[in-house]
Amino acid sequence: MTKYIGVLTAGGDSPGLNAAIRGIGKTAQGLYGMEVIGFRDGFRGLMENRTIRLDGNALSGILTIGGTILGTSRDKPNKMLIGGKKMDMTSVIAENYHKHHLDALVCIGGGGTQKNAYHLWKNGLNVITLPKTIDNDISGTDSTFGFDTALGVAVEAIDRLHSTAHSHHRIIICEIMGHNSGWLALGAGLSGGADVILIPEIPYDIELVAESILNRRRAGKHFSIVAVAEGAISIEEKKKMDILENRIEKTEDKEKKKKLSKELEQFKANAFGNTMQLAKELEKLTMVESRVTILGHLQRGGIPSAYDRLLATRLGTACAKLIDQGQYGVMVAARGEATVPVLLEQIVGKKKLVPFDHPWIESARNLGTCLGNK
Repeated sequence: MTKYIGVLTAGGDSPGLNAAIRGIGKTAQGLYGMEVIGFRDGFRGLMENRTIRLDGNALSGILTIGGTILGTSRDKPNKMLIGGKKMDMTSVIAENYHKHHLDALVCIGGGGTQKNAYHLWKNGLNVITLPKTIDNDISGTDSTFGFDTALGVAVEAIDRLHSTAHSHHRIIICEIMGHNSGWLALGAGLSGGADVILIPEIPYDIELVAESILNRRRAGKHFSIVAVAEGAISIEEKKKMDILENRIEKTEDKEKKKKLSKELEQFKANAFGNTMQLAKELEKLTMVESRVTILGHLQRGGIPSAYDRLLATRLGTACAKLIDQGQYGVMVAARGEATVPVLLEQIVGKKKLVPFDHPWIESARNLGTCLGNK
């Protein structure tokens, strides 16, 4: 019997999404004779039953296009904003799933999407996911599509910043995306020859960073490039966060715990992405003029790289094969040149952070790059 599958993209947009949609759709239809339907704007489109038929015409010519032809949103099935209130729309989503006689729902997205898909899996829907994010922080997979393209954008930006840093003898700070993980900042900093790389996994000592810049000037190098992840924090900020988290853990009173959690959330909001403050502190400690460039969403846009197209296509075609085999409740992961199904329950709630002994960290230290700690 013909299988019917639905496809949606959720979370932030990322290069390679259309390549993944194409890989799933063309393989599912051409090789396995399945019918493929797309849902617009993530889980909200599934809830509102807004669809597009992903036939040959819809899939033609989308491989090289950035973003997603399906649209996306950050809505959660069990906490969807409806009329100003957050409501659990899981039952409505399940109803639409069955209305289209779906055998499987493919959810393409990052960590939040994996979690939302797992929620639907536990509520009886056959789901399978693909790992997408420029942060490269999804557990269980070697890499995520979107990362390589964003890395290329960040490296090109650092390359271009070298000339103005050198010409004006300045400290140039380039803020790169990465709230919890530093893969993008670390990779871009290494590839772009940054003198300082600051990532969330390694809280930094501002005095050490300033001293490394001053040492460069003493050696006759009158400019410095700092690549910093938006989630990088100082040692002092990390200590304060740890104290708050410890107090929350030990507090039994629900109201007090709730108040402390809000305090922690606010503290994190003030600490993360505070690159302008970092620039001011470095300027004060070094007496060297500093400038900040925040790349922001530039890293997520544009034409996907060849690597991301290839990875997304590999994962998409493998996804169709797994559906044909009846394997659900899994994420299609990249392992070397192979693709493997990984149980969602094994990856949900986990992040792939940069290990302290990772080869990229070792290479940075061998080069003399300052990572903000000793």
